[in-house]
Amino acid sequence: MLIEFSVTNYRSFLGTQCLSMAAGSKAEPLVENTFEAPTTGKLRLLRSAVIYGPNAAGKSNLVKALAFVREFILNSSKERQEGESIERTPFLLNADSKNQPSEFEIFFIQNGVRYQYGFACTEDRVTSEWLLVYPKNRAQRWLERNFDPETKQEDWDFGINFKGSKKTWKESTRPNALFLSTAIQLNCEQLKPILQWFKKLVVIEHGDLMGDEFSASCCEDLAKKDRILTFVQNADIQISNIVVEEEKISPEDIPFPKDMPNEIKRVIKKDLDGRTIKRVNFLHKTSDPSGDVPMDIEDESDGTLKLFSYAGPLMDIMEQGRVLVVDEFNNSFHPLIIEYLLKIIHNDEMNRANGQLIFTTHDTSLLDQDILRRDQVWFMEKDENQDSTLYSLLEFKPRKNEALRRGYIQGRYGALPYIGEVRF
Repeated sequence: MLIEFSVTNYRSFLGTQCLSMAAGSKAEPLVENTFEAPTTGKLRLLRSAVIYGPNAAGKSNLVKALAFVREFILNSSKERQEGESIERTPFLLNADSKNQPSEFEIFFIQNGVRYQYGFACTEDRVTSEWLLVYPKNRAQRWLERNFDPETKQEDWDFGINFKGSKKTWKESTRPNALFLSTAIQLNCEQLKPILQWFKKLVVIEHGDLMGDEFSASCCEDLAKKDRILTFVQNADIQISNIVVEEEKISPEDIPFPKDMPNEIKRVIKKDLDGRTIKRVNFLHKTSDPSGDVPMDIEDESDGTLKLFSYAGPLMDIMEQGRVLVVDEFNNSFHPLIIEYLLKIIHNDEMNRANGQLIFTTHDTSLLDQDILRRDQVWFMEKDENQDSTLYSLLEFKPRKNEALRRGYIQGRYGALPYIGEVRF
């Protein structure tokens, strides 16, 4: 469960920008769009959040920031060698920021415990790293790591509640890797819940799909297939059944380029020989007495393909309590389909594990529907220095019955493109 994420000096973000999934006032309607966090303190979290803003405002960069954090935590200790650069991109439109660290911090809940983890890095090294844990809502500082650029030394501090081979883990941590990643790779049991949370975080950047392979594999289980079929049919997609067949790959049918050397062809054919692929067919209802007509998945519309590709993962997200972050969620979807998906996420019976959805969109029709609370709506815009700013609709204190879409289009909340006069 995500509580809060902040980013500083990364891509279009110069100053610190923060996205919070903490619910606002209890007076807000649609209480089903929130849930009580499994910690002490009666914290309520949002099941979803939407981010609006013009093109190039920085919405995609927020998604990229979360993707960077996830990848760095999961792989920094095992995929980077000593001396390899860290693929971070600072804010480039400021002379000072280019050489300053990028900083990331995230608050989340795993197994009923709240965690606060963050790090800062340049291309060369991790400059700081910290971890606070809140069992029973009381803060315990487990880790603090800071690099002094003057002395070229690292200062380490471990809390008394953090156990294990700290000296070995510290000495094994490379400058371009996180202590968190290194210690987990060396079997630190206390930190493994953190790794589990980041493995459950799903980030879909612009242009990517969830992948229909996962949905296809889910369809091999009859109960899951029925749920996916119902999910697709309820979105007014006229499909009567989903058929998944395993098909052997025929190396002889592979369309190799004419100029590919025969030796490479032989290696590829040998590697693929005997392998199988899953082929998905949708059955469509017809008035023909001979029965429903099968259609290969490649022949379906983009909207149908995207809906199917999201079906299995969305089901998994709600079953496992994952966090799903999607850039431009509205692509290939009708606004009513987005509304349908949000109603599923907000449904307490269907989303029992409290999975969360965060997405960017240009679909302002959602603002007119009785489906989003005011604390679920965020905006992104750039200032005169091209620095991206993220802010909540709540900052404008809109009335409960205010026409949000009209207010946004009229510029009341900012985050609109400036369209200059066009002359030919």
